[in-house]
This record gives sequence, C-alpha cells and structure tokens, in this order.
Amino acid sequence: MKAIVARHSGGADVLRLETVDDPKPKPNQVLVKLKAAGINPIDYKMRRDLDRFPVTLPAILGCDGAGVVVEVGEAVSRFRVGDAVYFCQPGFNGRQGTYAEYAAVDEALLAKKPESLDFIQAAAVPLVLLTAWESLYDRVQLKPGMKVLIQAGAGGVGHIAIQLAKLAGAEVATTISTPEKEALARRLGADWTIRYRDQDVAAEVLAWTGGSGVEVAFDTVGGQVFAQCCACTRVYGEVVTILQPPQDFDWTPARVHNLKIALEMMLTPVLLELPKWQRHQGEILEQAALWFDQGKLKVEVAKVYPLAAAAEAQRHLETQAPLGKLVLAID
Repeated sequence: MKAIVARHSGGADVLRLETVDDPKPKPNQVLVKLKAAGINPIDYKMRRDLDRFPVTLPAILGCDGAGVVVEVGEAVSRFRVGDAVYFCQPGFNGRQGTYAEYAAVDEALLAKKPESLDFIQAAAVPLVLLTAWESLYDRVQLKPGMKVLIQAGAGGVGHIAIQLAKLAGAEVATTISTPEKEALARRLGADWTIRYRDQDVAAEVLAWTGGSGVEVAFDTVGGQVFAQCCACTRVYGEVVTILQPPQDFDWTPARVHNLKIALEMMLTPVLLELPKWQRHQGEILEQAALWFDQGKLKVEVAKVYPLAAAAEAQRHLETQAPLGKLVLAID
C-alpha cells in the first residue's frame, strides 16, 4: 500500500510517500480501506520528536481516519465487511497511523460513520470531538445555564466544543481572531465572541458574567491562555486544559479561588492500553454520529490535501490557524 512514512524525527520534509506492506488485522481488529485522514497538531508534534512516543519506526503518523471495512478479525462482532466507519487510533504500541491506504483498527475504537457526512468530513471529526467531549462532559460536567469560556472557538477542538456546550444547555463565550472566525463561532451557537487580539479577554468575560467569571473555562491553546482561563473563572469554578500548564505558572490565585483544574489527553486509552476507556471513545463516536445525522452537530473542513501532500498539510497546520480542520484525501 501507499503510505506517508517518517523514518526519523525532524521537519515536515521527513514525511515521504512510500510503498509498504499492507497491515494484517489482529483478532480484535478490522482492516479499513481508508478514504480520508484528519490532520491534528499531535501529528506534527510526534513527527518532530518520535522518540517521545511509543511508535515503531518507520512510523506512519495520523490518528483520525474514515473508510470502509474490508476484513474483520475473528474476535470482531460489531462490524462487517462493507461497513463505513470512522475512528481515532494513534499509532502507539504496535499500531499504525492513518496517513495510508489501509489501517488495522481496534474494534473498540470504531464507530459507524455518520450517514450525513462524507468520508472527508467524517475523518475531520474523531480526535477533536473526543477531546471536546471528554473535556466538557467527562472531566467537567456541564449543566444547563452554566456559562463557559471556550478558547479558540473557530479551531478544530473549539468549533466542536461550542456545539457540545450548547447541546448541554450552557451559554458560551469564545475567543476568535477574525470576522470570518467570529461568523463561524456565532453560526455554531456562541453567545459572546471576544476578539482576543483587540480586546482584554478577562475584562470581556467579567463584563459578560456581571463580574463573577465563568463556571467553566476550556483551554485549547496552552501557555499564557491557561493563566487567562484561570483569571476568567469564578470562585469555585473549573478550568480544563488539553495542554500541560506552563512551568512558571503562579498557582496562588487559582488556589485562593479554589479552582478545580482538570487535565485532558484523549490519547490516554490507547497510550496506556485501557480497554474500558477505549470502548468509551467508540461509544462517544456512536452517539456523535446520531447527533450529526440529526443535524445537531456540524464539522468545518478548512482544506483538503491529497495523501502525497501530507508534508505541505502539516506545514499549513504548524504555521497557520485554519478555520476548522485539514484533511488528507486518500481514495
């Protein structure tokens, strides 16, 4: 099969289109003929420093995929040949990523593709959907009427998070940088938009909440944005971040305000081989598929690249902030 291979760490130019052996599914796996692969920041973070991750060299990167089942392992019970599926499976612990024509995928991580989405759209969904879902529904529990701040609301995770927050009955403020991104955030349900380049985010949030701060702040950016989230959160509120808090962060104000800090990394179930939580991720994708088909969720695809242009696509994501997601078309 054709695949994008990284033989060592480095810049995007280490990604090469090669011909490699087709994967063979284990008893608990299915073989998926991939039609598309989503591109996420974790992909280029892995490429930069492969030794930090439990991947087998030469590495095939990519976590998100959508395609058609062409073979099922003997222990597989929920899928058949011909099923259209979508999934998030990082290439950890002997697995393979999705920048390829085929991938052997754990049954637990799979879900039927939403019928209302094509393969390109479906491949854009899993990692960001799982990240936003686990952050807002598992790490914290949003309730109707809560006010939540979602950072970078037009980004991959952010634009899904806005929708999940609204489905939970929350009111949403979000940060954006351009009129185009503001329009998308409003279209997806954001109640309050903040131009972070031109406005003081904390001041805007305090104005929106009558001076109290939000019940929940969701950091999708990291660095000083984590500190900003803490400053925007009410006493006894909650902050959830998908990145590691900065080492020089002054925890005193957060402690004084009794903030609950939650960390989210959706790669954990595969990284640590946790079957219960792997199945939970498959179940999340199953529920999300229903919501997509009911028109309750939408996904924004910024640009589509051919598989051979994976290096160019990663450069785009590294250097720009696209509106929604980037996707590789494989078929």
